[in-house]
Amino acid sequence: MPDAAATGHWAAQKERGSFVGMKLTAMAIRVLGRRIVSPVIALVVLYFFATGRAARRHVAEYQQRLAAWSGRSDLFPRVRPVLAQYFAFGDCMLDRFDVWRGKLRLSSVDMDDPDGVRDALLSGGRGQLLVCTHLGNLDVCRAMAELGEGVVLNVLMHLPNAAHFNRLLGESGDRRLNLMHVGDLDTAAMLDLAQRLDRGEWIAIAGDRVPAHGGRTVDAPFLGAPAPFPQGPWLVAAMLRCPVNLVCCLKYGKRYRIHLRRFDDAATWERGRRSTIIANAVSRYAAWLGDRCLAAPLQWFNFHAYWHATHGAADAR
Repeated sequence: MPDAAATGHWAAQKERGSFVGMKLTAMAIRVLGRRIVSPVIALVVLYFFATGRAARRHVAEYQQRLAAWSGRSDLFPRVRPVLAQYFAFGDCMLDRFDVWRGKLRLSSVDMDDPDGVRDALLSGGRGQLLVCTHLGNLDVCRAMAELGEGVVLNVLMHLPNAAHFNRLLGESGDRRLNLMHVGDLDTAAMLDLAQRLDRGEWIAIAGDRVPAHGGRTVDAPFLGAPAPFPQGPWLVAAMLRCPVNLVCCLKYGKRYRIHLRRFDDAATWERGRRSTIIANAVSRYAAWLGDRCLAAPLQWFNFHAYWHATHGAADAR
C-alpha cells in the first residue's frame, strides 16, 4: 500500500506493512478462503485510507482530471469516490493472492488481442517488449508467463519499492518469471537482455512511473494536462531494436480481460531521430493509457503525485 507520508518521489517511499503480515494474509486466504478473509482486507484498506492524506489527495486529483477530460460525471460513485478506489485496490490485492496460490486461472481471463500479440508470444521466435501500466492488475505479467506455455518473462521494475510483494512472488516458485531491478540496467545488463530476447524470452516494463534519481522523462498530455513519463521503456526498445507491445489487465465484473496491442517496431527507428521518435511514442502511450482509464476508472492504482502541479487538487472525500 502507499506510504501515508506520500511526499517526494514515489521511489523514495517505503512500502507499508510487513512481509510477515502479507505472508500471514496469504496463508489465511489459503486455509480459510477468500470470503472469510475479505472483511479483514477491508479493515486494512480503511486504515490506509484514514492514514494516507496525501495519497487520498492524489487519487482525488486523478478522478477530477479524468472526469473533466472525458466530460463524464458518471465515472465515479457520488458518495466517497476515493474510498471506492481504495476498495477496488483491496479487491485487486485479493486477486493477487489468488494468482500466487494458483486459484486465478486463465480460464477466468478473457483476451482482447486484435493484433495477434499472443501468437507472437507463442511463436518461438525472438522475444519482444511489453510496456505495461499501473492501471489494473500488475500480476498480468504472471498470467502472461503462464499463457506463454514455457515462455520466460523478464519483468523490469523498481524492486526496493515493493520488496515484500516481490519476495512473496518469488516464493511462489515460478521460474518463468524473472524480476530485474531497473536501476541495474548498465551496458552488461543490456547485453544480457539482448541475449534473453535472442533466446525467445520476453521483457516487460511499466511505462507510467517516473524513474528515480533524475532519470530521463518526456512530458506528454495525460487526462488534459502535461505529465512526465519515463523514457526508459522506449530507450530499452531502441537499444534492443525489438517490437514493442502494450498490455494491461482490467477487471470487468468478476472476470479479467487482458488487453494487448501491437505498438511499434523499434528496429525501424532511425538513430538520428531517436528523441523525436521517443517523444511521439510517449504521447501515443499516454493517449492509450487515458482511454484505458476510461474503461476502468477505479482501477488506476497510483497513489503518488503524477502531474507537475498537484497542489490545486481538492482533498479526498
